[in-house]
Amino acid sequence: MCWLAWLLPTPEPGLPAGAQAWWALRFTPRAALLEEALVLEVSSTARLWGGMAALRDRLRQAAPEHEGPQLWAEAATAWQALALLRLQCAGRPLPRRLPHDLPVDTLSALRPHAQALAHLGCRTWGALRELPRAGLARRFGQPCLQALDAAWGEADPGWQWLALPEHFTLQVELPALAESASALLWTGQRLLDALQGWLQARQQGVLELELAWHHDLRRVDGVVLPPWQALRLRTAEPLQDTAHLRRLLAERLAHQRLAAPVDRLALRSLQTAPLVPASHSLLAPAQGEGAAAGAEPWHQLVERLSARLGAASVQLPVAGDDHRPERMQRWQPALSPAAASRAGRGDGSAAGAARAALWPPWLLRPPRPLAQQGDRPCLRGQALRLLAGPERVESGWWEGATEQCDGQGLVRRDYFVAHNDAAGWVWIYRDRASGGWFLHGVYA
Repeated sequence: MCWLAWLLPTPEPGLPAGAQAWWALRFTPRAALLEEALVLEVSSTARLWGGMAALRDRLRQAAPEHEGPQLWAEAATAWQALALLRLQCAGRPLPRRLPHDLPVDTLSALRPHAQALAHLGCRTWGALRELPRAGLARRFGQPCLQALDAAWGEADPGWQWLALPEHFTLQVELPALAESASALLWTGQRLLDALQGWLQARQQGVLELELAWHHDLRRVDGVVLPPWQALRLRTAEPLQDTAHLRRLLAERLAHQRLAAPVDRLALRSLQTAPLVPASHSLLAPAQGEGAAAGAEPWHQLVERLSARLGAASVQLPVAGDDHRPERMQRWQPALSPAAASRAGRGDGSAAGAARAALWPPWLLRPPRPLAQQGDRPCLRGQALRLLAGPERVESGWWEGATEQCDGQGLVRRDYFVAHNDAAGWVWIYRDRASGGWFLHGVYA
């Protein structure tokens, strides 16, 4: 395992401790608070970010800013990483051997006994582990041994992983009474930062949010005041950019008059939507930052290649309005009107997305007949287990009543996701006309 310990910034008044660590859930679901640090187990997700070096760089960029340099440490367990982090914060030299040479006082459970252990000649974790366990338990208590075992990686501590709330709602106390709407922006920025961490971890963008403030007084000049006053903010598209949200709030608050001094501020999301990340081109950008010399836009490249090689030589995949798997996609010349109008189209309904979740990435052309053991289909000498299905397909009746190898004509099939140890995961169907079984797709 590989653990990173990250020093948390000074807790903001009123903000829950977990809110300052929500940003880390973008990189790994195994994140927890351990005393004054945030600890992350990243061995299972590092490859998704291009390796440990790339992940470290992304963490440095994403970590919230706070006073002083960013301090973090890396080790085989969370407690070892925290011990190294404490040594860095204190400006003490780092040990050569981990975890044997770590000082006793870097483990919180051993700090009350550090002086007594020093009299016994035990100043490091390794020296302490060489003492008889029964005697240590009688003199210093079983919790010390349990903490040392967990720090050494020999016991499961039973982590309470950070979890995001289903809906974002956060309320904080103001450090001082605010008497103007513009004074709410400073605390509002802290709430927006927490909202951004929540949105990024959930891969969502906010469409509508509400900023509310609580009045310190119940009545002014004999007029009874409502406890809360609020404004709603709506965006044209899902957003995570807190700078833009702050500008929008500043514009709205500039026209807002507070009925009384404010002592509390609350922010909640009313509507969010999945945020689809931008799809980057495989080609060098033709303009803007990072543009390569001689680069040209994609459509110009397609036009130039079509003119040079012939219109039929440059083709694009086009989604077809057909339920037969082998005819759901066809290739057409890139400059044809059909390709321009139909490229990228597909079944965007929720039912279509649910069906597509079980489709394989590769199809066999033509489908391969399968042997049978009784009524069960077999592949590579083993019977296949049917794990999902059937998904019934009846289509192509307008092309004739006879099914052909290329999928033309009437097809009547029941599709299943199947598996055996020899072939792995496959997509098969039973032809309802002949009763035979066919292999049509394979999974990675």
